[in-house]
Amino acid sequence: MATKTVKGRTVDEAVQKALDELNVKKDQLMYNVIEEPQKGFLGLFGGKPAVIEVRVKPKTEDVAGSFLLKTAELMGLSVTIEQQRDGKYVALNLVTSENADQGKLIGKKGQTLDSLEHLTNLVVANQDTSDTSRIRLNAGGYREKREETLRQLALRISQKAHTTKEKVVLEPMSARERKVIHTTLADSQIVTTESKGNGSKRHVVVEPVK
Repeated sequence: MATKTVKGRTVDEAVQKALDELNVKKDQLMYNVIEEPQKGFLGLFGGKPAVIEVRVKPKTEDVAGSFLLKTAELMGLSVTIEQQRDGKYVALNLVTSENADQGKLIGKKGQTLDSLEHLTNLVVANQDTSDTSRIRLNAGGYREKREETLRQLALRISQKAHTTKEKVVLEPMSARERKVIHTTLADSQIVTTESKGNGSKRHVVVEPVK
């Protein structure tokens, strides 16, 4: 939003006028004092009001959306963004007209989508936004499909570990995907799960209960 100049007898009055005119809360407003108020001669003549320059802090979803649209354009993709607030998160779903383009956004096993989400949250964190919501990024429902795939994998692996009486080491996964495995098997009576390894090699080990 463009800046706006507001005057008042005091800085506090000018700030309140800005809040009323813009219909926002105080923590959503940014302002700089351009001129301090000055009393006139004998407190009556020649006084000057306080002058402040104000603007409304951008919303998290607006900052994120702007970054993602520019990034998609640089990738040669045309996207639209669907958004929804979910508690302390802002869920953004990137939609493309072509399935092939959607694949470019997602990447192998969601790696491109994960990277975009990480970068978007860094961009938002470096902006003075009106709230502290974090971004959750999706593309064409990929997250839900991937989570269901992981849940089915977890159930199959738990049966394998139980039948063979041997632990099963899964391939490295992101923290988000490891959480799906752990959560799916959290109440299992036949196996336990544990994350092992460091960095990009961190993985889940499914071990039969002895």
